[in-house]
Amino acid sequence: MEFAYSARLAELKRRAGELTKQLMSYEDECERNGSLSEESRHHVKALALDSGLAAMNAPVDSGGAGLSWLEQVVVEEELGQLTNGLWAAVWRPTAAELLACTAAQREQYLIPEVRGLRFGGRAITEPAAGSDLRGIATTAVRTTKGYRINGEKWFVTLGDVADYFVLLAVTQPDNAPTMFLVDKDLPGVECIEVPRYTHQFAFAHPHFRFTDVEVGEDAVLGAVGEGLRLTQATFSEERIVLAAHAMGAAERALALASDWARERVQGGDRIIRHQLIQGMLADSAIDVAVNRTFVHRVAWEVDRQSDLKTLNAKVAMAKIAATEAAGRVADRAVQIFGGRGYLRANPVERIYRDVRLDRIWMGTSEVQRLVVANEIDKRGISTLVHFSGADRS
Repeated sequence: MEFAYSARLAELKRRAGELTKQLMSYEDECERNGSLSEESRHHVKALALDSGLAAMNAPVDSGGAGLSWLEQVVVEEELGQLTNGLWAAVWRPTAAELLACTAAQREQYLIPEVRGLRFGGRAITEPAAGSDLRGIATTAVRTTKGYRINGEKWFVTLGDVADYFVLLAVTQPDNAPTMFLVDKDLPGVECIEVPRYTHQFAFAHPHFRFTDVEVGEDAVLGAVGEGLRLTQATFSEERIVLAAHAMGAAERALALASDWARERVQGGDRIIRHQLIQGMLADSAIDVAVNRTFVHRVAWEVDRQSDLKTLNAKVAMAKIAATEAAGRVADRAVQIFGGRGYLRANPVERIYRDVRLDRIWMGTSEVQRLVVANEIDKRGISTLVHFSGADRS
């Protein structure tokens, strides 16, 4: 069993760290204005391309970096230190596209996205369909030329910069959940709202309405009826990435809080000498170290293609543990800074807001706990609490 970074992992971590430092210079603009200017978006896109880390999940033959899951986690942890969702500047195609694109779709959508020439928004969630995707009400009715799509999508990830959507709808009359590639400029596609959220985000999550949007049969991604499988694959990928981001955010918050505690003097001594502050720092260090180890382990197991159902539960465990730990660390960091920790100019305040969302999107902590409990019910605890291949006698 090897726990040290290989030379390749260390190099990827270094490159990701350099890119993260470059992107940090855009945090204040994003916090001040609620988004990035077109000029800044152009610059951050160029930085992502120059780093060679954009589309890191895409295979090399499609122009991507072709990183393993463990490699991606190491990179995404560095990017997770960024506030205001700037990590999203280093884009990644959806798992649905990577799994299901036809040759023609690959040329029209996937390869241009890998190159940064196109961007796909994730159009999954609806007013009545959040955690339970069985509530999807967007319909795709067969026509002589393809399908006519009607419905509404909320929280469309990267919807402001996207020029097409990976959209989940139910085909009629059999209500088969199906994924579609839908160009944003088609007649009937309308942005109806760009909500304001607790945190500021470099890219928006608008609401869209689709009214009699006509697409061809070649717009189907995968097969009719495979929509939930492709959505689950996409969400599983995003969950392990989200867990890695959470650890990056937690580490930055802890580093800032510990640096502050070493220099801040109250009661005649540096506050790092105060036992209650020491307790918060120690607990935060434990949260980061333990959860980072588990996230790395799960990524390592994904690379080895263990049982998919068990892996889904382990990814759920990683998301729960890492995002909830990040919330604890960020809360303690704000407390250690005191009033200064509540200023928006302080990164720990932004991290505090940012990580709160992580327990909600890509599957709430409550739903992830159901996934874990169902795995225990079906297969017991052994596959979840032991190392793969361990002697359990």
